Amino acid sequence: MATITAELQATIKEIVCDILELEEDEVTDTSLFIDDHGADSLRAIEILASLEKEFKITIDQSELSEMVNLEKVYQVVAEAPSR
Repeated sequence: MATITAELQATIKEIVCDILELEEDEVTDTSLFIDDHGADSLRAIEILASLEKEFKITIDQSELSEMVNLEKVYQVVAEAPSR
């Protein structure tokens, strides 16, 4: 993938909010999943797996530590190679 459209951002946010069990208005692009929303490493793995499945991409496990908020998730998804 290369560019993240508004539609793609909305889909990513929906996936993240669903896994974190939060309303979309509770999560901003810069709010931190762990510090602000109490997410744990298992939820991070769920997010990674869901994004891979939804967008047919491969995200390296090492990227998990980068995926701290929506901005970073958008960046990781944009840079991820398609399968």
